[in-house]
Amino acid sequence: MSLAIVHVASGREWRGGQRQVWLLARALGQSGAEQVVITGAGTELAHRLQSSGVRVREAAWKAGLDPRVLWPILQELRRPNTVLHAHDAHSLTLAGACSALTGAPLVVTRRVIFPLRRRGFWLRAQRVIAISEAVRNALVADGVRRERIVLIPSAVDVEDSPIPIPGSIRHALGLPENGRLAVSLAALTPEKDQSTMVAAAGLLVRDLPNLHWVIAGEGPLRSLLEQRIAAAGLSGRFHLVGQLPDPHTALAGADVCVLSSTSEGLGSSILAAMAVGVPVVATRVGGIPELLGTGAGLMVSPGDPAGFAAAVRQVLTEPDLREKLIRIGRAESVRFSVRGMAERVLGVYRSCVHSLDGS
Repeated sequence: MSLAIVHVASGREWRGGQRQVWLLARALGQSGAEQVVITGAGTELAHRLQSSGVRVREAAWKAGLDPRVLWPILQELRRPNTVLHAHDAHSLTLAGACSALTGAPLVVTRRVIFPLRRRGFWLRAQRVIAISEAVRNALVADGVRRERIVLIPSAVDVEDSPIPIPGSIRHALGLPENGRLAVSLAALTPEKDQSTMVAAAGLLVRDLPNLHWVIAGEGPLRSLLEQRIAAAGLSGRFHLVGQLPDPHTALAGADVCVLSSTSEGLGSSILAAMAVGVPVVATRVGGIPELLGTGAGLMVSPGDPAGFAAAVRQVLTEPDLREKLIRIGRAESVRFSVRGMAERVLGVYRSCVHSLDGS
C-alpha cells in the first residue's frame, strides 16, 4: 500500500523540534516516501529540507486559520491514503481543521510537557507521538487516551555525528586553549532557567578559574540574562553565541554539556552531546532521566545552583568519572538513531491508513 505524508511545521526558528522534523523528513525521503513539508517561507528548516531533496511548500505563516496556509494543505490532501502530520501545537490548529474538513488521518507530535491548549484537536487525532514517557504521562493527564499515544523518542544523527575537534570553538571566541569549557544548547526562555547556571558559575570561579560558559540559543530572555551575568561579575566568562545551525559547532572542544531546565520533554541537545562524547550535567526533570538514568550523565535538582556547581566540578576534576560518562553516553546514543525513529513513525502512518480503511 502506497501512502503520502503532508507534514505541517510552523516554527520559524531553528531549534530542536525543527531539527527533528528535518531529520525525519530526510530519512523518509531516503526510503522513497512520498511527502511534502508545509512550513514558513525563508526558514532554516525550509532551506535544509530543500537541500536534502525534500519537497517543500513555503507559506507566509500567521497565527490561527490562515487561508494562505490552509489552501496548500487542502490541495495536498486530495491524494488517497494521505496522512497529515502536525509537528507542533501551532501547526495543529491548521492541520486539525484540514483533517476535519477532509477526513484525512491526523498525527501530532508532542515535544513538551506544558498543559494542552485547544484540547479538541489533540483528542481527535488518530495518533499522538510523545517523545518521552514524561510527555506521554502529561498527555494522559490532559485527557488524551493512552492507547492513542505512541512513544517515539527524538533522534540523534549518530552516523553523521563527527568527533568534536578540540579547541575549535575556543579559537573562534578567542578563549585560552588550556581553559575549560561548559556548553549549553538551549533557547533563552523561562523553562531553560539559565539563571541557575549563572549562579552555579559564580560558585565555581575560585575552584575553576579558567572555566568559560557558552550558551548557544536565542529567545526573549536574552537581555535579562545578559543583565544577570553582568550583575554577577561574569561577563568575561559567559559567551552568548546565538542560535547555531549545527549543535556540533558548539560542542566541538566542550568539556561538559550543561542543561539547567525546569521542564524538558526529552533534551535533544543532551542526545547530541552523548553522541559525540561530551559528558552531561542536567536537571532531573521531564524526560531527562530517560536519557541519563542509566549513568550517561549527572543529574541534579532544578533550581539548585550549589548542586549544579558540584556536578560540573565533578565532571571537570574526576577523570575516571568523566571517561565513564563518555563511554555510557556514546553507547546509549546509538538507541536513538534517525533510521529507527523514521521506521517507527512510518509504522504510525501506516496504522492510521489501515484504521481508516477498516482493514
